[in-house]
Amino acid sequence: MRLCLTVLAAVFCIASAQFPNGRILEPPIPHHCSQRVIHERTPDGKGYLMSWREPSLQGVEEDWLGARNYCRQRCMDLISLETSAENEWIKQKLVNENVKYIWTSGRLCDFKGCDRPDLQPVSVNGWFWTATLQKLAPTTQRDQNDWSPSGGINQPQPDNREAQQGGASENCLAVLNQFYNDGVNWHDVACHHRKPFVCEENEDLLKYVRYHNPNLRI
Repeated sequence: MRLCLTVLAAVFCIASAQFPNGRILEPPIPHHCSQRVIHERTPDGKGYLMSWREPSLQGVEEDWLGARNYCRQRCMDLISLETSAENEWIKQKLVNENVKYIWTSGRLCDFKGCDRPDLQPVSVNGWFWTATLQKLAPTTQRDQNDWSPSGGINQPQPDNREAQQGGASENCLAVLNQFYNDGVNWHDVACHHRKPFVCEENEDLLKYVRYHNPNLRI
């Protein structure tokens, strides 16, 4: 249980760092967890919700924090593409179902503690999956990730394009489907943009809610 509380505290700090306007990373809601919708399960048993398939979310897109909160309320989190198999699986879903882009839990470290030596330079070594608190491979190791070779200004991703052009920093990781005619790949995107999303069951949140609600079937 200490692990669950640590995870909840860590991701709260992440959200408050990016959204200083009073929005927070929300805790799971037991009732929603017990009635979470699962559209597909992978062979390892983990369940996924695709926002574009859910009738109540038809036409709805969320910014990165809004998408995370929707997922977390249901004991899920934004998808973390930690294996090649999972990455290719979700990319094929986007192609088959003609989805332009989705949010993932990927995030650039930009809050207190990101000055750690092992994260420097942050633009290379500071990307991680917030749902699992696992670091991504350095962006320079192109064979260890799926960053697009191009983007809006024809530079390899991540390029922080919007900030270069006077806008917000591109601190969140989305999968784009041929958006720049560059294939289906990872892109850094400013977190305020609104997109469909994929929720993935989160074992830490499930354990947390089960512990505090022993009579609720989760």
